[in-house]
Amino acid sequence: MIQRARSSVASTSGKAMGKAVNQPVEKMPIDLLGGLSPRQFMAEYWQRKPLLVRQAIPGFVPSVSRDELFTLAAREDVESRCVVSERAKGQAWTLRRGPFGKRSLPSVRQPGWSLLVQGVDTLHDEVAALKQALNFIPSARLDDVMISYATEGGGVGPHFDSYDVFLLQAQGQRRWRIGPQRDLRLREDLPLKILSHFKPEVEWVLEPGDLLYLPPRYAHDGIAIGECMTWSMGFRAPRQDELAHELLARLADRAAEELPPTIYQDAGQVATTQPAKMPANLQSFARSAVEALLHQPRRLDQCLGEYLTEPKPQVWFDAPASAQRLKPSDGVRLDRRSQMLYDRSHIYLNGESWRAAGEDARWMRRLADARALSAAELSQTSDAVRHLLSDWLMAGWLQRVPRATSLTQR
Repeated sequence: MIQRARSSVASTSGKAMGKAVNQPVEKMPIDLLGGLSPRQFMAEYWQRKPLLVRQAIPGFVPSVSRDELFTLAAREDVESRCVVSERAKGQAWTLRRGPFGKRSLPSVRQPGWSLLVQGVDTLHDEVAALKQALNFIPSARLDDVMISYATEGGGVGPHFDSYDVFLLQAQGQRRWRIGPQRDLRLREDLPLKILSHFKPEVEWVLEPGDLLYLPPRYAHDGIAIGECMTWSMGFRAPRQDELAHELLARLADRAAEELPPTIYQDAGQVATTQPAKMPANLQSFARSAVEALLHQPRRLDQCLGEYLTEPKPQVWFDAPASAQRLKPSDGVRLDRRSQMLYDRSHIYLNGESWRAAGEDARWMRRLADARALSAAELSQTSDAVRHLLSDWLMAGWLQRVPRATSLTQR
């Protein structure tokens, strides 16, 4: 059954991978972690300590060139930033936000500047495939892939992130200095969040194919040695106050549907000599309304799932130019921009939710985990599932995969 819900510091060497980004993603994590199993990594390193993997992807050649990155930075629908540093001149820094026209970026011959482009995984299939190599971490935590280009000496200064990050050296070299910084005070005279007193403990030079994992709040400073590009796979770490604000707002939007239109009555109110005093019965009436909304765990879960899968403002889906129908020989895969999650009662896709149970739920969960269903798998699904998948196909959330095309190709 499926139906629409109401809206609402260590180092290791990697194994040979060849063109790893074109391999099935389920085969990638063990190699990407330098021989560690995903279970070992999560138990020993995740949110605990850094991990450097030398040649996590041997012979890695980035699928996004410098010119292609500059082209993306010129788009209105792409978030980009340009950071210029003059470390030799009193640590002066400037920050500009895109889009950047052809002549608005510094010359590639000018040292000390960086271009950062967010969300490249939503724009490029092979970048999205590499992100899926981290599928041993809950998808709800994955955020996006940022690509940073830098000229000699370029970087964004010593800083820390509030989330986990994997840094893949894609081109050239970058020197990383890192340390478990306790003094997190920032310089107040700069447009960037740069640490006032950075004290690194370890220094490494990363080559193409090397991978560095850093847990939250682990201070780091990356400086380009010549021209270089780094792919940064970041994770979302929402604050509790932010989640509370978002979930309460979504519950409030549902109040008209969730609560009966009961009108406050006070037939027993007696004459008062304190007219400005708030009536206790009215306070209780209001409190019970809020408690009734909050006393629905599944509704809260639904709001959370819709929030976590909601596309970012700059993400748009294009409907196919002509009607698309699933053929018996077709498989399907989620569009690279789609975010799909599930819990025990619902499936969530791009900010919307559906109630799902039984076999329908099993196949929808398979699609969410693997991001694809083969033609053989689709043949076992119900008419309701295939009808829903057809709707998603027309919305641009899903793609047909003819039998001649491998589901692991990007």
